[in-house]
Amino acid sequence: MIGFYILIGAIALVSWLISNTLKNKFNKYSRVQLRNGMNGAEIAEKMLADHGIFDVKVISTPGRLTDHYNPQNKTVNLSESVYNQRNAASAAVAAHEVGHAVQHATAYNWLTMRSKLVPVVNISSRFSQWLVIGGLFLGAASGASSFGFYLAITGLVFMGFATLFSFITLPVEYDASNRALAWLRNKNMVSREELAGSTDALKWAARTYLVAALGSLAMLLYWGLKILGNRD
Repeated sequence: MIGFYILIGAIALVSWLISNTLKNKFNKYSRVQLRNGMNGAEIAEKMLADHGIFDVKVISTPGRLTDHYNPQNKTVNLSESVYNQRNAASAAVAAHEVGHAVQHATAYNWLTMRSKLVPVVNISSRFSQWLVIGGLFLGAASGASSFGFYLAITGLVFMGFATLFSFITLPVEYDASNRALAWLRNKNMVSREELAGSTDALKWAARTYLVAALGSLAMLLYWGLKILGNRD
């Protein structure tokens, strides 16, 4: 198990480094002002219109890095800074979130799969670890017939859904970024320097999802070994 703890520590360290790098990148590209003079909200609205999407609203939401697309009420939610600012970072984030709206409008398979898992993950993520720990506490090691073992296995299955969700999220996020950058480039919305900044910012944002998925998988394997290994 020592090797596993080293792995978890390494993933946590990498996650921290990527998170800090992402913040630094967004601060850096927030100083690269767009030559077209458009703010994030205007970028988002134009990208929606260019894709023939007129039933999605662009709204401002409080907080920092709170940007997201809500498929239930069809809104592109941009944090206040992204909504109002006119720089490479805000253009990248705004276009990325619209990328999700385009996925929704075109019934992108990976987004559809992720959306179907949301209700399950919302429930399972609340109880999975408690079920596993409770099952182990009740004596999961006593054999397959024990109540504790089945309880722990149920928690493990719930964790499996969360891990699956995190990996399905990867193609969704990468595709949204690819759609955003392609539109920014093909419509000449940004200069070469601005596009390079937007590309770099989205690249680091995507890496946070990759590390999160690997972390989720590592925890699933850890608890799986704990539960199944204790039966020997």
